[in-house]
Amino acid sequence: MDTLSYKTVSANKETADKKWLVVDAAGINLGRLGSEVASLLRGKHKPLFTPHADCGDHVIVINADKVALSGKKWDEKVYIRYTGYPGGQRFATPKEMMAKHPTAMVEMAVRGMLPKNRLGSAVYRNLYVYAGTDHKQQAQQPTEYKIKG
Repeated sequence: MDTLSYKTVSANKETADKKWLVVDAAGINLGRLGSEVASLLRGKHKPLFTPHADCGDHVIVINADKVALSGKKWDEKVYIRYTGYPGGQRFATPKEMMAKHPTAMVEMAVRGMLPKNRLGSAVYRNLYVYAGTDHKQQAQQPTEYKIKG
């Protein structure tokens, strides 16, 4: 029996076929967008997905300021952060976050769905989020990726 056809192929950083993808976030729910983008960054949509390697694609998210939230989340959801000083716990609603830093909500949603280790940090560096329709990666000739939602 020929055992060469049974070999499991494991991708690594050099053999990963990384592509550049553009995702339009306008009107897409934040959680759905975050999970899809995190999956693209990890490379889970590829047949050669390897859990311990960075084999995902580079993802450019445009129109992050037009992302959707369902229900009363614009007013009732709370983002909590801590400054590091006593009494330094700070709270912000999505409306306040969008006014101050329009890309932060998308970045936080995607980062929360990635592994909490060195691989997650490396994969997160492949994410580029922009508030408008313009981005700085035209030279990479990214392809459009549609998210159903």
